[in-house]
Amino acid sequence: MHPEPSQPVFLTPDGRAVGADGRPVDVPAAPNGPGAPDGPGASPRKSRRGLVIGVVVTVVLLAGVGVLAWLTYFREPEVPDPGAAAADLATALEQGDVSGARLTTATSVVPAEQYTAVFEQLAAFVGDRGHTVTVSEVGPVIEGDEGVRRTTATLQWSWPITTDAAWEYITAVDLTWVPPEGDEESSEWTAAWEPTLLVPDLQAGERLAVETVAPVRGQILGAGSAPIVSEQTVYRVGIDKFNLGPDQWDSSARALAALMPELDADGFAAEVAAAGEKAYVEAYPVRQGDTTHDMGAIRSVAGVLVREDTMPLAPTAEFARPILGRVGEATAEIIEESEGAIKQGDVVGLSGLQLRYDELLRGTPGVAVTVQPPDEAPEGTEPREVFAVAAADGAPLATTLDVDAQVRAEQVLASVVPASAIVAIKPSTGEVVAAANGPGNENQNFALTGQYEPGSTFKIVSALGMLRAGMTPSSIVPCTETIDVNGRTYQNVPGYPATALGDIPLAKAFANSCNTAVISTSGAVSQQVLRDAAADLGLGVESPLGAAAFFGDVPAEESETGHAESMIGQGKVLASPLAMATVVASVSAGHRVSPVLVPGQGEPPAAGGLTADEASTLRSLMGGVVSEGSAQNLQDVPGIVGAKTGTAEFVENGVEKSHVWMVAITDYDLVVAVMVAEGERGSTVAGPLMHQFLVGS
Repeated sequence: MHPEPSQPVFLTPDGRAVGADGRPVDVPAAPNGPGAPDGPGASPRKSRRGLVIGVVVTVVLLAGVGVLAWLTYFREPEVPDPGAAAADLATALEQGDVSGARLTTATSVVPAEQYTAVFEQLAAFVGDRGHTVTVSEVGPVIEGDEGVRRTTATLQWSWPITTDAAWEYITAVDLTWVPPEGDEESSEWTAAWEPTLLVPDLQAGERLAVETVAPVRGQILGAGSAPIVSEQTVYRVGIDKFNLGPDQWDSSARALAALMPELDADGFAAEVAAAGEKAYVEAYPVRQGDTTHDMGAIRSVAGVLVREDTMPLAPTAEFARPILGRVGEATAEIIEESEGAIKQGDVVGLSGLQLRYDELLRGTPGVAVTVQPPDEAPEGTEPREVFAVAAADGAPLATTLDVDAQVRAEQVLASVVPASAIVAIKPSTGEVVAAANGPGNENQNFALTGQYEPGSTFKIVSALGMLRAGMTPSSIVPCTETIDVNGRTYQNVPGYPATALGDIPLAKAFANSCNTAVISTSGAVSQQVLRDAAADLGLGVESPLGAAAFFGDVPAEESETGHAESMIGQGKVLASPLAMATVVASVSAGHRVSPVLVPGQGEPPAAGGLTADEASTLRSLMGGVVSEGSAQNLQDVPGIVGAKTGTAEFVENGVEKSHVWMVAITDYDLVVAVMVAEGERGSTVAGPLMHQFLVGS
């Protein structure tokens, strides 16, 4: 038989040819022919030699194939880069998901569960800022028995605890590579999972906790750095569920809410119901001496607990509340906008100056990262601190408010039902010493931001325009009962004195607030001149007050009737009580005054074009209002220099109403503006309030 072409042939010691299975095989002869070694005529010796050579070549080739197969089988497998394995582990630790990592454990612990338990609080505290884990170093690879390789990688951790401080540390992890076995083509490095991989010296069962230390909030100070807030006695009022049955929770909560005006009954009842069965749910603190709360009736409600305490409080519950603002727990919106600086539960400014200067006032909370002992640890085992950032207390905020003046202004407005305001300024410095909002403002800061027609108080501006048009206090003007402008009729306020009608001096017309006389000069005083005069007195000029404010507005262009209305402070002319107080402060000082509530918030605008002579004449005109005009009720006020009343008519829902004003100048570096949003006239409504503020009655 003939072997297959690919079948190996072996030569036995006795010269027989056999196949790989040991069975004899026939070896074909070479082709016959002339010159062929095994052809006709070849000697038997040469034929035998040719066979041997062929067999030997075959054997040698087979031996080479065998050696190659042996080398392939016993070749040392390729060892992968341990750095790549360490980097993959670092990525998993950074992303907080180690479920797919190649890990080995010496205990029954589940790495993913332990990771979550250890870092749950810290990860929540850090939030979206996240943390980083990077490979710091990979040590030399050491070969052990049976080709096992080992190395150690160090990992750099960084947790952004605050915007300025990060907790950084290094951990080590042992990596092992075991050669593949059997049919395995390759194998990967594995990491030894230990608690110390997460945090240095961490033991089984331990976990991290984050504790915050609230900073002391900075105080808002009054004039001369006088503290506005001081420790005062309060009564903390709330429902103690420990002393109530479940069937009493709702009724007691609602009964208490009925006695506490600032408490929403439905909301408080829901809060009480949601609290624990033995919880104490506070309503709000009540100041000692607060007559708006009947403490006897409050104490009689079933389950109510009243505890005496002290709190840092302003002089009164209403003290400059719309201006100073309030503080409370940060809202979700504030937390999101803070980019990690503010956490849930932090106390922040929510309105007013507390909000505007919150970053200055709130300071920076302290943070402590601690390792909590395992649940099975002996009683009394203390946590150990691994990182801390000390709290930085807030800085104080200086204001120009005079505590006594502010309290007095608020007391004057306490019984005024419509929206109302009083603003007092020191002309020598522009400092706002009082900015009071009445209860009718409903916590809105109309003293600084209100927008009202100023009425005849604006005639101070119109008078300056007249002076610049060449008129003097003795110039004769026509004070008629009515005046027509482009088909529209204007008249004086009801009850205008008949003795002040006719052709009269400008001083008399100003003192009695004659509308028709002022409108009659509108041809000599253009709208632009009027606007410029207002600006030179500070009306409509932005100033670095340090708080939100409306500084007034006078249109640069107007129709004929619009200009007539502007001359008497109506139409589109608008001012806040602050703006009109600024006008009389400029008249008092002899130059444009820039009002300030929070010092150091910017450079004031240029002084403007008001001259000392113009200011002196305006003061004289205002003096006539006190001596013979609509502000005669101020004649007994010590140091009174001058005043001006104002009544600005408007229509609301078809009903005619009036904003009423009075502004005044004293000789003791104080000017005042009083505004009531709805009233009869300035002299009868705003006048008595001005008198009460200046003299206390």
